[in-house]
Amino acid sequence: MHELSITENILEIATRNGARAGASRITDITLVIGDLSSIVDDSVQFYWDMISQGTLAEGARLHFRRVPARVHCQSCAHEFELAGQLNPCPECGSLSLDILSGDEFYVDSIEIEKKE
Repeated sequence: MHELSITENILEIATRNGARAGASRITDITLVIGDLSSIVDDSVQFYWDMISQGTLAEGARLHFRRVPARVHCQSCAHEFELAGQLNPCPECGSLSLDILSGDEFYVDSIEIEKKE
């Protein structure tokens, strides 16, 4: 259910920036979402379709760009991509890992049509 509040925040960011840019409407929004986040694309899209009605962003297409989870082992310095849930280092078995990528979540771009 946290996707609703996340989607509300995306709408607020998009409409605020769209209005500031003089948009007549917002056409596309690109979101960057790390694989370690608990955000479900379909849920965001579902809420988006409901809450964007009657706003500058009504009908805007959401584009989801997923970032794979990459980690660095503190014990042996091996870097690897996680496949699914947190796993120990495949080189040494350590769980002392630093996240390098995969926890991102942000609005990357907002495309608009300008008022004439």
